[in-house]
Amino acid sequence: MNGFIRIVLAVLVFASLAGVSPAQTKNNPTLPEDTPAISGYEQELSKELARELKEFSPKSDNVGNVWVEFGSGEPHRLIATGMDQPGYVVSAITSDGYLRVQRLPQGAPNAVFDALNFAQPVWVLTRNAKKVNGVFAGLSVHLQPGRVNGPKMNHPDELYVDLGAKSADEVRAAGVDVLDPILPQTNWMTIGKSGVAGLGAVNHVDIGMLTALIRGMKSSKTKGTTTIAFLSQQFTGARGLSRILTEIQASEMIYVGRVRPEQSADGKVVPEAPKPGAGAMLGSPSSAAEPGQAFVKELLAIAEKEKLKSVSIAAAAPRIASYTKGPELPARFAELGVPTLWPVTPAEYASWQDAGQVQRLLEAYVGVQKPSSGMGGGAGGSKKNALQALVEAYGASRHEEAVRQVVLNRLDPRLRSKVTLDASGNLVLHLGDGKKDAKTPRIAIVAHMDEIGYEVKKIEDDGRLQVEVLGGGYTQYFLGHVVLVHKKDGSKIGGVLELPSGWEKAGFEWPMSSRSMDEPARVYVGTQSKKETEELGIAEGDFVTVPKEYRELLGTRANGRSFDDRVGCAALIMAANAIGPELPGRDVTFVWSTREELGLEGAAAFAEQAAKQGRSPDFVFAIDTFVSSDSPLESKRFADARIGEGFVVRAVDNSNIAPSEYVDRVVAMAREHSIPVQYGVTGGGNDGSVFVRYGSVDVAMGWPLRYAHSPGEVIDTKDVDALGKIVEVVARQW
Repeated sequence: MNGFIRIVLAVLVFASLAGVSPAQTKNNPTLPEDTPAISGYEQELSKELARELKEFSPKSDNVGNVWVEFGSGEPHRLIATGMDQPGYVVSAITSDGYLRVQRLPQGAPNAVFDALNFAQPVWVLTRNAKKVNGVFAGLSVHLQPGRVNGPKMNHPDELYVDLGAKSADEVRAAGVDVLDPILPQTNWMTIGKSGVAGLGAVNHVDIGMLTALIRGMKSSKTKGTTTIAFLSQQFTGARGLSRILTEIQASEMIYVGRVRPEQSADGKVVPEAPKPGAGAMLGSPSSAAEPGQAFVKELLAIAEKEKLKSVSIAAAAPRIASYTKGPELPARFAELGVPTLWPVTPAEYASWQDAGQVQRLLEAYVGVQKPSSGMGGGAGGSKKNALQALVEAYGASRHEEAVRQVVLNRLDPRLRSKVTLDASGNLVLHLGDGKKDAKTPRIAIVAHMDEIGYEVKKIEDDGRLQVEVLGGGYTQYFLGHVVLVHKKDGSKIGGVLELPSGWEKAGFEWPMSSRSMDEPARVYVGTQSKKETEELGIAEGDFVTVPKEYRELLGTRANGRSFDDRVGCAALIMAANAIGPELPGRDVTFVWSTREELGLEGAAAFAEQAAKQGRSPDFVFAIDTFVSSDSPLESKRFADARIGEGFVVRAVDNSNIAPSEYVDRVVAMAREHSIPVQYGVTGGGNDGSVFVRYGSVDVAMGWPLRYAHSPGEVIDTKDVDALGKIVEVVARQW
């Protein structure tokens, strides 16, 4: 669901009310996608709403509010919702091409908002409304052991946006400048069959509901005036609300948004909020005067008459911040919204059923008949190169089948018949006619197909999935974000990796241990029981990943999840295709291995079997990531290989030390063939190390990668080309 414009959520509400499966609806293709609405930068969304509602003669004001008015006289009803969401603006551009940021609102909306954005993809919206791909920098877990006083990844002081630029001039040449808004690239996801999750999900649902309500007002016979408004800058002191209340003298008001339970007087006790499935949630402050309490009771009576599920709570009223006395809320004031999980995070969840209850309550309040149907649309496709196809294939450890298929599809047809599949799921391609007693060395070149992810270990009684991590990394890159559950039939269904206990409390910090992902995690799929989850087709053994795609950055750079080690897989494909089926006088085996992230398991099985057959390679070249400190967050003490400056001989890592004579030999071969090359020391282990016990020499090679094991991984495709070329040279000449 990535790519929804906010007002298209009206389609989903219509679908819910009409009994249509939301998963079957499409976004309206006539509307542009992804209109950003960072607080104070709602202008594009304001214009889009005005265009969408032009038949209703919408009005707007100096702060970007948009509203539509129906009828005349008293009473004057105001129904309003906020259209902004938290984000960032460019506050500075560094000389080496990174963006510094300032958060809007300047106070964090919750304790984890900034932390959940590290190593995540973003858009920067330029002055001419162009969206430029980028990522927030993040730490690479492989480089942190032993580091003293490293960044904690929890504050804007540590946030840098990487556009793939090499200089400030290159940033500005792309049209990016100070004050441009930065919007996290939300992965919108249908959760099970019950609702939607993603950063700003509630905003999108609320805007969709009010847009639908406006379209239904033609059938309203209610007396008086009804104003339906979309408000700007709600996260920055409710400035839009302050402006509309000054402009419009409403006698009663419903504010549609996140209904927050009222804290105790000392601020230490926050009642638990109603959970999704509770229906329409109504709120007003406990201190509200009698007219406000009476108004809430009237709305509850409407819900009861319409046989709608509803619940009322003592709620914190929207805070209108001002340096002078601001306008007062109408005496007859109520808040209305959908129960929400993990509010104002990338995992924010809202139920379509609850949205339907809120929608119908609003319609009954203003006398609108039930709407009927939704809209439809289509989607196109594009041709992918080998690396993009590999990156966008999902294949967590023990679940590499889709990646195997991409590898086979991208190999020269003359090579496919020579590929075998061993008992561990490794793809093996042998080239050459070398014999055991020949002088030519026996060579293995290995790259792994798997990526980090999770596996379903148990479906709990309340419907949640208990999952086991496959691989390692920092939990904040994954928990609190939407995920895909990959079922055994090949289909996928959306879920949310739940945030850890205490995430909403001030002072919460993420564990920074390399083993932090070993703690049990749970996935929410919108169900309330084990039976409901099983009815979705989910079972133990299914695997879970974060959504991903290949995104081009500036120049030759790109972002994608699982470059580790799909770049290595692509390099082997490039080399094998360049060589072809004949390689006389050589003995070379290409291996696309499995389960590397679980402890080099696929490569270890291949190495053991080769030894039993008396075919252990003399040399093994593990083609894997060189985790690079080419980042403003990392120490340059080691791993200082620069992206864009060539492949890297991974001479020293946690699992192996390559003899210097062979490191120098690779460097000499690269220079002889004009291939850009680097060499150095990094962290992590490589597949080649499991061959050493059988007498092989491990000479690992890779490419420099920023922000390893995160959704923000960044490469330079020039390094990929260099890697493919050196693999070919080694296969032919070593």
